[in-house]
Amino acid sequence: MREPTGFIGWVTRPFRRSGPVIPVVRLHGTIAAEARAGRLNIETVAPLLDRAFRMGGDTVAIIVNSPGGSPVQSRLIAKRIRDLAAEHEKHVLVFVEDAAASGGYFIATAGDEIIADPSSIVGSIGVIFAGFGFPEALAKLGVERRVHTSGKNKSTMDPFLPEKAEDVERIKTLESDIHQVFIDWVKSRRAGKFTAPDDELFTGEFWSGGRGLQLGLVDALGDLHQTLRDRFGDRVRTRLIEPKRGLFQLPRIGIAAGVVAAVEDRALWSRFGL
Repeated sequence: MREPTGFIGWVTRPFRRSGPVIPVVRLHGTIAAEARAGRLNIETVAPLLDRAFRMGGDTVAIIVNSPGGSPVQSRLIAKRIRDLAAEHEKHVLVFVEDAAASGGYFIATAGDEIIADPSSIVGSIGVIFAGFGFPEALAKLGVERRVHTSGKNKSTMDPFLPEKAEDVERIKTLESDIHQVFIDWVKSRRAGKFTAPDDELFTGEFWSGGRGLQLGLVDALGDLHQTLRDRFGDRVRTRLIEPKRGLFQLPRIGIAAGVVAAVEDRALWSRFGL
């Protein structure tokens, strides 16, 4: 049937049936328990996910752009996505932009499908513990440091004391435990999709989205808008789920603390050349 044109077409256009509306949640930033701009955690992300999954339709889209961070917050966010998907019977599409690495990939695997830009960074399935050591700094400054503990291991990895082999061994054991949680989650979410052995996939190495497709880390290459048009038609619309005004009143932090946090975030992104 021929569509009306001219004045009649202009008047009737708003009343025509429109396409489906897909809620979109954008998860951008490093992952950390502390709530501040440019960071993700369950406290700030959960309200957005709740609103997205309560919308009509059977699909929720999530954009992930994160170099990782806290393994605990990564797991909490990923689990919340799966819990909501089961509760509301929704299909979850995850779209990777610059990076879904380490904790970012942990969250991405909460999707039923992962669609990545071919030049994005994916993977980095590992755990890292990093810090600094200043065992001689105080002596050179003529400063005496006094530390009193109850429990011989309470000062493990004290940056102002020489590193001890037993401390390193404890840290490595802790890292191994956390790494296994990561591996178990990824295996459960990507069962039957990997094309490479564990000793290649779970070393902490990362790959481009294109290579990630070959390894089974992602399901397809593409971007949000083209993928949704291909699946739902040209009339598909997206609705970005954003924080409500005044919802996240981030606490004020001192200048020094803010600088340190910014440096930490920058270091996480820089690991992947981003």
